[in-house]
Amino acid sequence: MTANTQTPLRHHIKDASLAEAGRLRVEWASKEMPVLRQIRENFSKEKPLKGLRIGACLHVTTETANLITTLRDGGADVALCASNPLSTQDDVAAHLVHNEGISVFAIKGEDNETYYSHILSVLDHAPHITMDDGADLVSVLHTKRRELLSNIIGGTEETTTGVIRLRSMEKDNTLEYPIIAVNDANTKHLFDNRYGTGQSTLDGILRATNTLICGKYFVIAGYGWCGKGLAMRAKGHGAKVIITEIDPLKALEAVMDGFEVMTMKEAAKIGDIFCTVTGNINVIRKEHFLLMKNGAIVSNSGHFNVEICIPALEEIAVSKRTTRSFVEEYTLPNERTINLLAEGRLINLASAEGHPALVMDMSFANQAMAAEYLVSYSKEFKKKVYKVPEKIDQKIALLKLRTLGVKIDSLTAEQKEYLASWQMGT
Repeated sequence: MTANTQTPLRHHIKDASLAEAGRLRVEWASKEMPVLRQIRENFSKEKPLKGLRIGACLHVTTETANLITTLRDGGADVALCASNPLSTQDDVAAHLVHNEGISVFAIKGEDNETYYSHILSVLDHAPHITMDDGADLVSVLHTKRRELLSNIIGGTEETTTGVIRLRSMEKDNTLEYPIIAVNDANTKHLFDNRYGTGQSTLDGILRATNTLICGKYFVIAGYGWCGKGLAMRAKGHGAKVIITEIDPLKALEAVMDGFEVMTMKEAAKIGDIFCTVTGNINVIRKEHFLLMKNGAIVSNSGHFNVEICIPALEEIAVSKRTTRSFVEEYTLPNERTINLLAEGRLINLASAEGHPALVMDMSFANQAMAAEYLVSYSKEFKKKVYKVPEKIDQKIALLKLRTLGVKIDSLTAEQKEYLASWQMGT
């Protein structure tokens, strides 16, 4: 482990010798991120972020590395920490520090104390813009480093969980600067949440367990965009998919999409594999663990590990052992075992590599363009959570289509007139 804060470039990473491996993987991801690459080219020429410091709390992955260097090429001075203790790719962190000159504070498997010390290290950078994935950076800034709030122009938030937290802060009048909810962009949640989470979550479960999905009961808690994507992919693998929900509209949608819908109490009795994607707390609880089959697999792909009540599992278990990387086997008093994956943290990033670069291309294009938008229109914002402007959403969608070689029609003058009028009928 290297922990060098004496050199001009402050950082805390695991192993500097991993930098070359990280460089190659970041380069590989870049090939599937053409929209962000075009933004980077524009940023390099125009320098829209010149003179600004950005503090980022994001998953330290190959895709994130391409975002960070895009911001750097746009003129920003960036400091980065991990937004989850198990999501860091150590070779990427080494590459960013030693090949790109970025201050990174992230180590895969870091404990809770180190995790928050890394957030504080990024805040020591005194950022003008924050980039968050779960709102921990914003939360710590508002509670422990309030003296830095006067520097802030605004921020961005990547996740559903983070947006929920920030809207709660806005409602309580405790949010001290504007945040753009990148997660709410159509080019983010309709694609990243659905296709990215759907594929990467299954990838994580399979890498951790090497289990056969086909023929098993796969229980998904939550039928938002992440749940929809995961259900689609699990069904494609031959699973018998069960959805649990608290929202009647989403539950009805799941029924109409052909899935079984029931309570978690009912699902706990028959499920073979469980995955939570709700953004809420204690979705799988003590009473559910006690009903599960012997050998049940329990995982989470929501941002925080609170979706699974791990303290309850620890309380009722008579023993625990690690049977594979990212698999902890708990034995209950009834002699049944439950396999908890990745400490209940994001399984797609803990045991796999997260979302494919092709879909993260749009998500991080939103991040980069939202940062530019914050700077350009800073005087127009209030202390609120804002959606990504539709013109940015549309621009990213068009750029993505072009990179895929897809052409679409445009409205004729006659069609524009028709849509703008009310007199013309049948």
